[in-house]
Amino acid sequence: MLKVDNLSGGYGKEPIVKNISFTVNKGEVLGILGPNGSGKSTLLKIISGILQKLEGTVLIDGQDAAVYSQKQFARKVAVLPQLHAHAFSHTVKDTVALGRYPHQSGIFSSWSDEDERAVTEALEYTGVTRYKDKPIELLSGGEQQRVFVAQALAQEAPILLLDEPTNHLDIAHQQQLLDTIRKHSGEKGVTVISVFHDINLASLYCDRLLLMEKGQVATIGDPKDVIQEATIGTVYNARVKTQPHPELPKPQMTLLPDTMEERKPFTVNKQHFAISADHVSFKVEQPLKTISSAVTNPGMGWFRAFVNRHVDANYNCDDVKAEMAQYLEQRGYHLTDTVGMMTAVTTEHAEIGEYEGDFGTVLIMVTAGVGNAVDVSQAVTREQRVGTINTWVIVNGHLPDEAFIQAMITATEAKTKALHTENIKDPLTGTIATGTSTDSLLIAATQEGEHLPYAGPITPLGKLIGHGVYDCTIRAIQAYKKAKGWTS
Repeated sequence: MLKVDNLSGGYGKEPIVKNISFTVNKGEVLGILGPNGSGKSTLLKIISGILQKLEGTVLIDGQDAAVYSQKQFARKVAVLPQLHAHAFSHTVKDTVALGRYPHQSGIFSSWSDEDERAVTEALEYTGVTRYKDKPIELLSGGEQQRVFVAQALAQEAPILLLDEPTNHLDIAHQQQLLDTIRKHSGEKGVTVISVFHDINLASLYCDRLLLMEKGQVATIGDPKDVIQEATIGTVYNARVKTQPHPELPKPQMTLLPDTMEERKPFTVNKQHFAISADHVSFKVEQPLKTISSAVTNPGMGWFRAFVNRHVDANYNCDDVKAEMAQYLEQRGYHLTDTVGMMTAVTTEHAEIGEYEGDFGTVLIMVTAGVGNAVDVSQAVTREQRVGTINTWVIVNGHLPDEAFIQAMITATEAKTKALHTENIKDPLTGTIATGTSTDSLLIAATQEGEHLPYAGPITPLGKLIGHGVYDCTIRAIQAYKKAKGWTS
């Protein structure tokens, strides 16, 4: 365990870091963040003894670090500084072997099996074994960085201090190195304190973060408590947006530049739609922010083209995504710019409406096939059968994320109400249907014009979505009934 208590120090008599206190437990990874000049590296140098402290204490396993001899301290703490000077030429293996110096005793101490194991393991950990006989000065900056990390690991100290360990590394080697350090900490109970320049990497790999500002602690805690828009924005003087990592319960930060890419003000209208025998398309010059349950590019993103493709009721494919991608590419659609979904309904019967409110307009597109309609409350025992009510809602306005989600709810409620009005029943249960088993929904917005914070059913936007989706779904169901020759 390492404990820093009321630590101040720096270069000369004027402290750069002031009154710093924190504790790091065995096996914990603490990341130190802060803008340039905030004192991150200075703090690490004071803890490691490179710089003299003016006040406070550094306790290692409950004992003041000042009482340790240099070699005793090195058995407790391994340090990876930010920059390395090479006074002599060494091979990679010899450089890593220098990490075993604290474990040597006497002038004539011999190289032990334990030393060899530690060096070999460190070379393997950091992926530099293949360079072991190569002079270190012939390696790239990134390769040299990994060698010095290996040297620190070979030291096998219970505390590891790292100053921006991913300097000069590409993203693959950043991941490899930090995975290694994280694994090393977990498996061997090593306490790690590391300075990070990259906030997102620090969030992913650290248990806690210490954010510095002007030589002091701005905040310390769990990544989700430290990486908050207001906090990061204030300390770094930058506009940022945070969102969860797609696979881990960790926050990630996106920079919002003040000099945004020039976007000409624009609106969309019904003329952007095109209907053919096999698909409905909607294409615009500038991308729309979109959330959907599509086949191609589901989830949230920015897209310029939207395709609702007709497939036969007996359509069966082992790899639907690949087949859909091929379909789009053959028709000239750029895959990274296109949202694609499928429907068993004849697309010539798509219903498109444009609805105007005080804030602007909303475009709605619906294709509705209800022959295999489903009552969701009774669906637990049934198998999937194609049908598909596909709904697009395209808004001339600026929506935050919560409004996108509310728009999805409002559109779904309106669709269900339309099924009720048209007395569409689940053919297996005889109860009123709520949709089909393969319905898809898309909400898109120009992110231009009026800011529309909410899309619930009693908001201006929600009212328009509810009315428009209900109206288009009614008309689409009636067109489907007519095409099928239904009398009621």
